[in-house]
Amino acid sequence: MRKLIISSILILGMLFLCSCSLGNSRTEMLNKDSDETKAQARFEEVIEAIKNNDKDAWKTIFSKQAVDDADDFNGGADQLAGFIQGEINSWEKLDGPTVFESNDYGHVKKEVSSYYYVNTDKQKYFFLLRDYPVDTDHPDNVGLYMLLVVKAEDEKNIYDGDQKILYDGKEKISHAGIYIPIK
Repeated sequence: MRKLIISSILILGMLFLCSCSLGNSRTEMLNKDSDETKAQARFEEVIEAIKNNDKDAWKTIFSKQAVDDADDFNGGADQLAGFIQGEINSWEKLDGPTVFESNDYGHVKKEVSSYYYVNTDKQKYFFLLRDYPVDTDHPDNVGLYMLLVVKAEDEKNIYDGDQKILYDGKEKISHAGIYIPIK
């Protein structure tokens, strides 16, 4: 009887330690690392497109939906080229990325927002990238949807609901393409 109790306790202990919730935590950690790696790769594509002033690259980085939804996609690329002053010499990742993922019976959609400071020899900039690496129902949504760029000293203003840049009050505003709200 004593062996049965000890065996039962050991079996229950092993089952508890191998439970789905613990495995799920490990999966979430791996996904977070993967999201961060993908966000950084997307950011590096953006930096290369800026450095090379490559308008064709922009259309491969951004989703088809973003290109279609943007008010003037090509004009945004031109505006960015004129806005960034100097040569890019360094960058640093801020917190994040911020990931929102939904999975409704296999219909998966993921939004990844990443944040960076970019330094040139003349100015420091804040970059916010909103990327959709997965959308199983709408493949035209896959890709970068928004690139917001402001001077670093204007970063706080983009979150101010009174400024109506990313929020109107507390309601989120969506922008497509390259977006430079403060010049």
